[in-house]
Amino acid sequence: MPRHILDDQHLHPDIREQVAKHHAEIVETVLQAIDNNEFVVVGMAQNPEVTKVRKALSEAGFDHAYLEFGSYFSQWRRRNALKMWTGWPTFPMVFHKGVLLGGHKDTKALLAQGAFQK
Repeated sequence: MPRHILDDQHLHPDIREQVAKHHAEIVETVLQAIDNNEFVVVGMAQNPEVTKVRKALSEAGFDHAYLEFGSYFSQWRRRNALKMWTGWPTFPMVFHKGVLLGGHKDTKALLAQGAFQK
């Protein structure tokens, strides 16, 4: 089922640039990491699910880049741009070769299935 995203033709011309630039730097940072790493984990401090997925990847022998943006108490507005971009509502966000896998439980299930080759 396709995800609904409001396209430019349904945004008033006066706000298109504002929408496009809204915390665009955080999305660009993640895109650069995705371009340069097989696995990327995007998270936030104090989130135990981030720690768990990073540990699971390391134990499975997979190196990963980690990007941390704030905590439960900071940078939530910036992180919201990532949620809007991906459609994924929580952290961590785990990417493999540019594909969003989901979070900790989703990634751990894929690891258990042997979905990734070393």
